[in-house]
Amino acid sequence: MNHLLFIDAPVIIVVALIFLLLFGGKKIPELMKGLGKGVKSFKEGMADIEEEIKKEPHTEEKKDITKKKDE
Repeated sequence: MNHLLFIDAPVIIVVALIFLLLFGGKKIPELMKGLGKGVKSFKEGMADIEEEIKKEPHTEEKKDITKKKDE
């Protein structure tokens, strides 16, 4: 059970060869670079969303406090 998602080594080699045939040796690094940029952008977006979620309760509490003062 030491398989990566139950995929054997020959299957990985065949997939890598198909990738090489489809995209060529020069395009694969460019594809991986683009994929890396996409992952980085996704992580930054998730961090921004988490930051907004953390800030949100504080602003709601302030609104509730100001409403109570006005009453």
